[in-house]
Amino acid sequence: MGQNNGGFSEAGLRKLRGALARHVESGKIPGLVALVGRGGETHVEALGTMSHDGGPPMRRDTIFRMASTSKPVTVAAAMILLDECRLRLDDPVETWLPELADRRVLTRIDAPLDDTVPARRPIIVRDVLTSTFGLGMDLTSLGTPIMNAVFEQGLTPDLPTPMPEPDEWMRRLGTLPLMHQPGERWQYHIASDLLGVLVARVTGQPFETFLRERLFEPLGMRDTGFHVPAGDIDRLPPLYAPDPQTGEFHVWDPAEDGRHSRPPAFPGGGGGLNSTADNYHAYFRMLLNGGVHNGERILSRPAVELMTTNRLTPEQQAARHTMATNNVHISFGQGQHGGWGFGMAVRTHRGDYAPLGQYGWDGGSGTSTYADPHHGLTGILLTQVGMSVPDSARLIHDFWTTLYQSIDD
Repeated sequence: MGQNNGGFSEAGLRKLRGALARHVESGKIPGLVALVGRGGETHVEALGTMSHDGGPPMRRDTIFRMASTSKPVTVAAAMILLDECRLRLDDPVETWLPELADRRVLTRIDAPLDDTVPARRPIIVRDVLTSTFGLGMDLTSLGTPIMNAVFEQGLTPDLPTPMPEPDEWMRRLGTLPLMHQPGERWQYHIASDLLGVLVARVTGQPFETFLRERLFEPLGMRDTGFHVPAGDIDRLPPLYAPDPQTGEFHVWDPAEDGRHSRPPAFPGGGGGLNSTADNYHAYFRMLLNGGVHNGERILSRPAVELMTTNRLTPEQQAARHTMATNNVHISFGQGQHGGWGFGMAVRTHRGDYAPLGQYGWDGGSGTSTYADPHHGLTGILLTQVGMSVPDSARLIHDFWTTLYQSIDD
């Protein structure tokens, strides 16, 4: 079998392209950009169009809304501060986030908001990094008073209230009790947004400014940020949320005059970034290289190891896995990795074609970004179809299934 691209077989790459092309030709995925890298070589596929009804073709430098795949990138800002001893893992966060001092905790997840007990201890940096600080998106608790309050206060992106600027966001967060005791239970998303506020207050800089100076510029991630400048807006496709019943394409976010066409009030580390396949490849290659990019150290090797190793206790891991497997009807099977490091999933069991130790995450806008240290592999798949329907999740599944078959050592 012919071999090229640092250990991908030519036949395997043809199979990968064929799988991707079938999704585009089905009409359910207007376009995509896929990048796979191994051994210093990369292979890129840009298929389909920017719009569901045609228009400009997808290009390698098309900019996508990264959604929750922002999490594995923005957490690096905190790791830089840990490396510099400006943060410590067990520091109480109330030093910088006084809104989170003297927490109260619900007696049970569906309790009224005033049915609380005192927190057993302060929230610490480690709790925020591991998404165990006590509040989060819990799909198993929709309709409870606390989840209703989270949505009503605008603490999550556009569901239904726009997120306010960071200080007001913190004030609102501080009015709510915690769902669980600090450090007790893994919960999704809100910790990643909280992390951005923490970094900004520790550094005295806007979160995006610190990310740009310390991460994006050194890595050459020129197209990564919390909005797309006017001069590049033609590279941003609309984001679709197809109708779950009919499949009809609805524009959730247009390019011009959309949510990502101007700087947001809240720069969300949990889901606000825009980026390109090559920019994300640079980031994940840096992680695979132990924190070094083109001879320049971005993160220490221990910091990378800490981020990309499972941090959950067996009890937390079991609860996270149960939540994922019990909500496949909502998540279309995403999220079943077992473990969680800092800002990203870490595979702790063999549930599909990917090996143990693979790390990264998927995004609700139809994005998937992972690195695999066992094979020295990176994979980036980007599209513009949100997960209101399973089409982008099925594309992501087929991407990884055929990618792993293309490895030829």
